[in-house]
Parts: sequence; structure tokens; C-alpha cells
Amino acid sequence: MSAPLTELHLRVGEMDCSSCLVKIERHLTKVDGVGGVRGNIIARTLMVTVDETRVTENQIREEIGRLGYLAQPVEKGRAAPAAPDTWRSVQARRAYVALGLALVGAVAWVILPDASLFSVPSYAVGVSDAWFILSALVGGWNFFPKGVAAARRLSLDMNFLMTVAILGALILGEFVEAASIAVLFTIAELLEAYSVDRARASIESLMEMAPQSAVVLRGGHEVTVPAASLVAGDEIVVRPGDRVAADGTVLQGASAVDQSPITGESMPVEKAPGDTVFSGTINREGHLRVRVDRPAGESALAKIVRMVEEAQGAKTQSERFVEKFARYYTPAITAAAVAIAVLPPLFFDASVTLWVTRGLTLLVIACPCALVISTPVAVVSGITAAARHGVLIKGGTYLEALGAVRVFAFDKTGTLSVGHPVVRFISVITGLEDDALARAAAIERLSEHPLARAIVEEANHRGLPPSGFDVTAFQAIPGKGARAKLDGVEHLIGRPSLFPEVELPAGLEDGGHSVVGLARNGALIAWIALADRPREGAARAIAELRRLGIERTFLLTGDNHVTAEAIGAAVGVDEVRAEMLPEDKLAALTELKARYGAVAMVGDGVNDGPALAAATVGIAMGAAGSDTALETADVALMGDDLERLPYVIRLSRRARAVIRENITIAIAIKAVLAVGVPLGYVSLITAVLVGDMGVSLAVTLNSLRLGRVKA
Repeated sequence: MSAPLTELHLRVGEMDCSSCLVKIERHLTKVDGVGGVRGNIIARTLMVTVDETRVTENQIREEIGRLGYLAQPVEKGRAAPAAPDTWRSVQARRAYVALGLALVGAVAWVILPDASLFSVPSYAVGVSDAWFILSALVGGWNFFPKGVAAARRLSLDMNFLMTVAILGALILGEFVEAASIAVLFTIAELLEAYSVDRARASIESLMEMAPQSAVVLRGGHEVTVPAASLVAGDEIVVRPGDRVAADGTVLQGASAVDQSPITGESMPVEKAPGDTVFSGTINREGHLRVRVDRPAGESALAKIVRMVEEAQGAKTQSERFVEKFARYYTPAITAAAVAIAVLPPLFFDASVTLWVTRGLTLLVIACPCALVISTPVAVVSGITAAARHGVLIKGGTYLEALGAVRVFAFDKTGTLSVGHPVVRFISVITGLEDDALARAAAIERLSEHPLARAIVEEANHRGLPPSGFDVTAFQAIPGKGARAKLDGVEHLIGRPSLFPEVELPAGLEDGGHSVVGLARNGALIAWIALADRPREGAARAIAELRRLGIERTFLLTGDNHVTAEAIGAAVGVDEVRAEMLPEDKLAALTELKARYGAVAMVGDGVNDGPALAAATVGIAMGAAGSDTALETADVALMGDDLERLPYVIRLSRRARAVIRENITIAIAIKAVLAVGVPLGYVSLITAVLVGDMGVSLAVTLNSLRLGRVKA
């Protein structure tokens, strides 16, 4: 019987490019007792699955250390600690010293151009050359230890290529070039690390939405405590302008709460006793007293942060392509570099220094880091931009897949509709409409039936007084309605079957309406029509999806045909399928995928689990308050705003375009430079400035455009 596997969560501080991650993953998978490795360069974390009877955490950290990286444990389920500031790291300090030494060398070359320190058989070393040599060695120390480790493993990684390029230039007497490679490539690496830090900072900006402290009631007194110390059952005070410290339920007070950090809603939401509030949201007006339902580490915001981090660890199809491309590209370019360095001097009596220099230049171009980072930077930019607008995308795979969707399927209840009955209209026979509604509400306040609650809510909405009548002799009529005396006058309310002598007006039950009659002293005074209603913005969202090129929209529901058709017509879907069981929805998704290809399913994440799983992309509504929805769907709309769907489609399509642009830019620039090297058009400095630093900057700046997609 095999031993149970354990997940180790480690942070690797200098793992800031995909090639570093690939190298670590490949090395660890060869270690006995390791079952799997999954890394995230943005969070700089590794999750290693191990059999602890065969390998320990310390041994895993030692193996990572052999590759030149320092690994530290991270508490499972918590966001990884922030990485040190890129521009204050040890690597950056070496780059600054190397740059300073190179500048001194340049000044010495201008002032003392002919000054010589010593000579060796091939060349003389001048005063300025000494400074350039020191610059190359200091800057190169960022690569040398890992380069030697790579050479022992016969691995053609970036550190090995740079070590060969710098030492080769020094041996050839190309001291300026050697210093340039060391300084410029170190700066290029810092720029790549900065790109990762920018992405990491976007996650930390989500984390910073949660306050560090909270005002909690202890023994009748207000005490300020760390938010992390809150537990379920604590009562906290949230003053105007404060952020809510934990997910909870309002006990006292009323206020408008800005939920945009979680749900992306543009307008504050009114909160009253019994309503749910989320950690990180902002209390705009009144004082609130809130009971904590979940500690800070389990809040909706904390889950969003963790899931965004996990999403960035999943590799997209484009990333897998780039990694596979780099696997062949780097050895091929390296072989070409060796051929360029060796063959012309060997067979054509050409200059050894010239052609070895060109070979070293091609080695610099062979470094795949700038190419490999082109996709993850775009994915991270897209996912974090979506999170700031109340949309949680669980991976770059789904970010890409959404752009290919041409068909949407929707659940009805709680998705296209509000999910509960509301008063649609009142047909008055005698008297005034508000009077009839007030009488109906006075009776229905004593009932728990959904239709009764809808009538009471409508009366409250219209501001009708809740105690306008003296209600006595209330009696429920099971399955039909209720009777009571209002100010001593007999009233009867309920289904049309309670009033067999009165003919229901034609068309009143059309559109899926449930009809309630109200009689006073035996005479019918009003009919009240109730029905589930379309969700606010649903029709606009579907119209916008159609403008974006979505070919077909479907409504899949277990509700009856009449109600389904009414909602479908109101929101503008192309086709309605009603009275469907969960297995029927699953079969429908399979059919739609076979007919149209990529299909997105939008549901509440609870009853629609099978359909959400079967869709190309499953999208859950209102996931902020639902653990099930967060776990089930590939994409979660944190609020109930369907108008986020067009935004997600636009973002996804822009992300797909940016990823393609980044890959094209990276490959094209490196290809042009590679062709130019043997022709003598590309120098070592140009290879570093354009082939690595230039590509890194180009793809990073291009990716940051995703943050400007409008919601």
C-alpha cells in the first residue's frame, strides 16, 4: 500500500522567468519520491507533491538550492509573501556596481586611451580595460554560479549561455563587449523580474483591499484588534468610510456599501439588518454593527486572491506552444552559434576573433527568457484586470477560451431572472390600486408563502404603511390562500379557485403569471398578477453579446414552457428549452458543443454544476456569497451583473490578440537578429539591447494595455 502524498508549498525568490520554472520542474520530477511539481512565476511559488517516507521538505529545498535558488516554506492556502523590491535586490546592486565600473572604464578610455597595465600573447590590457573586466566579472556573477551548475547538468539555460558569452568575450579581449553583456543583460533580467513584480503587485492590490485592523465589541467596549484575529461570532463596528474587515451579517444599522472591490458594481448597495457584507467593501454612510460569519482568511476576498494566484499557475495553450518552441529553438540557435564560431576560421581561414564574437552574439540571441515571458505577462495582466472589475477567471486557459466562444447558454432562475416572484401588475375592479395592495399586504404579512412575501415587498417598495389596518381572525387556507378581518371587515385572498363564481379576465395568466384574487365582504375588488421577472440588465447584456458577434443564445431551464418563453422573450434569447432536468441540460451542452464548437454556460453554480462542467467555459453568477459557485465555475461573476459578460468577452479577445502579438514580436525580432549576425549587422550590444531587453519591454508594455479594457 502506497504512502499518502503531501503537498509542499515553497517560495523561490529568484524564480522570475518561465525558463527558471521549467528548469526547476524538470529537475525535481527526477527526484525519487516526488509525484508532481506545479509552479507559479508570478507568485514565485512551487507546489511539490511528495511521498514523505522517501523525501523530505529539506531535501527538496536542497535540490532547489543545487540549481542556485533559495526556497522557503509558505503556509498552505495563504497568499505568498511579497518578493523583495526588484531594484533593491542583490542582483540589482551588482548591476549598479557593474554599470559604475563600466562608466569609470569609459572615462579612463577617454582620458588615458594609450595607458597600458600589462600584456598577454594576444592583446594588451589597458587601464580602461581593467575597469571593463571588473565590470564584466561583477555583473556576470549574477549568472556564473547558476551557469556552472547548468554546465554540470549539460543544460543550455540562460545562465549557461550568458556565462559562456561573458567569459568568451573576455578571453577574446572584447572587454567592452563583455562588460556590456554583463550590465545590459542583468538590467534586462531585472526588467523581466520587474514585469513579474508588476503582476504580483496587482494581486497585492487586491489583498490590500482588506483592512489590517477591525473595531470589535468586547464586554460592551469597542476594541481595535488585528483583522486576522477575528473569528466567527465576533461583532464588529464599521464606521462611515471604513472598510469591512470580514464577511458577515448586518445586525444593526443601515447604510450604502460600496461593493465594487468584490462584485464590480458601480453603485453602492443599500444594507440593512439581515443583509450580507463582504470583507474589503467600503461603508459609505451610516454606522453598521456586523456579526462575523467567516474569519479573514476564509473571506470572499481572500478566496479571490488565492484563486487568482492559482489561476496564474495554470499554463495556457499559447504558453505550452512557446515552451515547446523554446525547447527546440534554444539548442538549434546554440548549435548554429557553435557552427558560426568554428566553421569559418576552420575552413575559410577567417578571423577567429571575428567569428567567435559573432557566435557569442548568436548565443545571446538564443536566450529564450524574453520569448517565454511574453504569454504569462499578458495572462496575468488580463486575469488581474478582470478581478478588479468583479470577474474571477480561474486560469489563462479560460481567458483564452472565452475569446473563441460563439454560443451562450443561460439558466433562467437566478441568472436571467431574479429568481423569485414579484408583483407585475394589479387589475382593480373597485377602489384604488394602492388601497387594494395595502389590504393584501396586511393579510400576507402573516404568511410565509413566496407569493405573500412578494406582495408585502411591493407594498414596502411603494411606502404603504405596514400597520394601516387592524388584522384579526387570520386563518390560512392550505394550498389556496388566507382569510382575515381588516378593521372588522372580512377579507379573502388567494388563488382564482377561491372565487369560482368570478371569471378570470382573459390573458391574465399569460406570460407565466401567478394570479391572486382579493375579496372584501365577499365581493372581488382586485386581481394581483405575480411572476418571476427578468434580471436588470439581462436584455442589454444579451443585445451587447449579439453585437460582439455571439451567434446564438439559449435559455435552458427546468421551469414550465409558459414562464420560460416569457422570460426568454423579455431578454431576447434566440431559443428557449424548458422543463429540463440537470441531465437534460448536460445533454444539451454536449449537443451545442458538437454543433457550434466553443459554448459558454452561465448559471448559479449550484443546480447547474453538470452543465457548467460540460461547457467549454462555465460562468457562475453572484459567486461572492457562494462557495459552491466559486468552486464549480471556470469564470465567476462576483455580483449579479450580467452586463459583465460583454466585458469578459472583449477582455478575452483582446488578451488573445495581445498574446499572439507578443509571441510574434518576440519570435520575429529574434529571427531577424539571428539572420543578421553572420552578415555582420548585429553586435553583441545590439543583441542584448534589442533581442532581450527590447523584447521584454515590448511584450510587457503591450500586455499592460489589457488593464485599459473598459467594463
